[in-house]
Amino acid sequence: MNATQLAAHLADAEPLLLDVREPWEFDICHIEGSVNLPMAQIPQNMARFLDSEEIVVICHHGIRSQHVIRFMQQQCSQQLINLDGGVDAWAREVDADMPVY
Repeated sequence: MNATQLAAHLADAEPLLLDVREPWEFDICHIEGSVNLPMAQIPQNMARFLDSEEIVVICHHGIRSQHVIRFMQQQCSQQLINLDGGVDAWAREVDADMPVY
């Protein structure tokens, strides 16, 4: 899902926004309402996601989030969505005031 599609989707849905970047990256910028859990911590925290029907996985450009989704698909049945282009695309296409790095 690209950034524009996600912005429209968020108007109608409340998925878990899971940001898998490192805390220092999250501190620079993040989508409001997102939860930060670095990629390396996903395996030991899978139980935290079992109540979420839909999870949007977010990283800087969409690569780490793709890896996380591949892993999560083997572990859970939730609908998993990758933010194509990551938070960088969100800043360019949706929130021009968001800092970039």
